[in-house]
Amino acid sequence: MQYALMIYTAPDQDEALSDVEREAAYAEYLALADDPRCVGAGQLQPAETATSVRVAGGRTLMTDGPFADTKEVLGGFCLIEAADLDEAIEMAARIPAARLGGAVEIRPVVPR
Repeated sequence: MQYALMIYTAPDQDEALSDVEREAAYAEYLALADDPRCVGAGQLQPAETATSVRVAGGRTLMTDGPFADTKEVLGGFCLIEAADLDEAIEMAARIPAARLGGAVEIRPVVPR
């Protein structure tokens, strides 16, 4: 089954780490991306670069930045193949953001 691991971090999380800690966390992200169960992954640009789109009354409305003001922002994602939720949790726990004050949301992907 496929699961989406959505990685949420505090906007200033990277700046709070030392260079050594930042490099170690980056190496962990690369190791996860190299795991054969990982079928896709990506880091997102900062939330300030986002554009939110809504359609109301037949008009397309755009706003700069994220829709909601939150203390954690979606910083990246990983699409994995896992046998079950327990295996997905094991992989999510390897993501540095999960232990550095952020969170990893796990969602099953609807099969096509």
